[in-house]
Amino acid sequence: MVKFAHIADAHLGGWKYEQMQSLNFESFKKAIDICIASKVEFILFAGDLFDSAYPPIETLKETFGQFKRLKDAKIPCFIIAGSHDYSVSGKTFLDVLEKAGFCKNVFNAEERGDKIFLNPHVHKNLAIYGYPGKKSGLEIPELRRVKLNDAPGMFKIFMLHTTIDKVAGNLPIESLESEKLPYADYYALGHIHTLFNENRIVYPGPLFPNNFKELEDLKHGSFVLVDTNSVEQVKFIKLPIREIECLEFEFDDSLTATEKILGELSKKDLQDKIVLLRVAGELKRGKTSDIKFFQIEEFAKERGAYFLLKNIHNLKVKEVELNLEIKEEGDIEQETIKIYSEKNQSDFNSFVPELMNILSIEKQEDEKIETFHSRLLDESKRVLKF
Repeated sequence: MVKFAHIADAHLGGWKYEQMQSLNFESFKKAIDICIASKVEFILFAGDLFDSAYPPIETLKETFGQFKRLKDAKIPCFIIAGSHDYSVSGKTFLDVLEKAGFCKNVFNAEERGDKIFLNPHVHKNLAIYGYPGKKSGLEIPELRRVKLNDAPGMFKIFMLHTTIDKVAGNLPIESLESEKLPYADYYALGHIHTLFNENRIVYPGPLFPNNFKELEDLKHGSFVLVDTNSVEQVKFIKLPIREIECLEFEFDDSLTATEKILGELSKKDLQDKIVLLRVAGELKRGKTSDIKFFQIEEFAKERGAYFLLKNIHNLKVKEVELNLEIKEEGDIEQETIKIYSEKNQSDFNSFVPELMNILSIEKQEDEKIETFHSRLLDESKRVLKF
């Protein structure tokens, strides 16, 4: 029958840290190694190969190198765009991969009346259909109108990058009703970073965890090998790259937090591990900045850790109650700053009024977001004398 690999959500170039980008690509390379060694007949890439429609040049160079290996091994690749590498203009670097002869984008649609008919890409005795993911789930209403142009006697594969109701669960997101899917022998899904296999609908999971929470929950990436001749037709392949060391703390006093964190780290074997440091709590004494995260990172590095990631999303400073007596509405900002400064004396308070003015600067028409952010940062540095 048929033996192939199903990969989704590689998000190459997605991590902002160079060390994590390297691991992401290492996971991608390892998947390619396994596909070549397993002698798969072809590979499906079900969206979000890249984290953006215009990935960095270094990411492209490395990715092209791996696709050349697949081409040299005579393993064809079939691809669709995901919500990250999709572009409304239709121009993405997936097109460049296709033009180079490394893959085939199987999205081929025509509208007739209120229906969208997908034409198959025929490969040997297979009919491969595809529909891209779009930003904010915009593909879902369209998918409800999709029909597959028939390919009699062929094994049908439908590639999608979307959320199916069976994996959405209680998440407050729109999802596609699985019963509205046109019939296929295999549904190659991407988009939701979970491992799922039910009624021929398969999510292989991300090729590498894409954020702090995914590293906590998944520990590593994965993809799927499908062999219709095997008893276990769908096999999830784990891609362990580095061990994960998770530490959680809850503090109400930031002045003692650094010492406690260092104490716990000293008890752990951190060699070549990714350290996930989650710090939560409501601080009754001290500020978030009193926790010496730079010192903690250096300590972890000295003990051989590959990289330390911190999450302080749930670390809050106890709110200061301000009793304000405002005479005029326009005085609220100045009066609030004055009273807060009196109750929380610091040299930094002298910068607050001017920083507030800077933060009120508006983005100019046609000004790029990066330029606007850079302008705010430069103004803030000028005030703080950085």
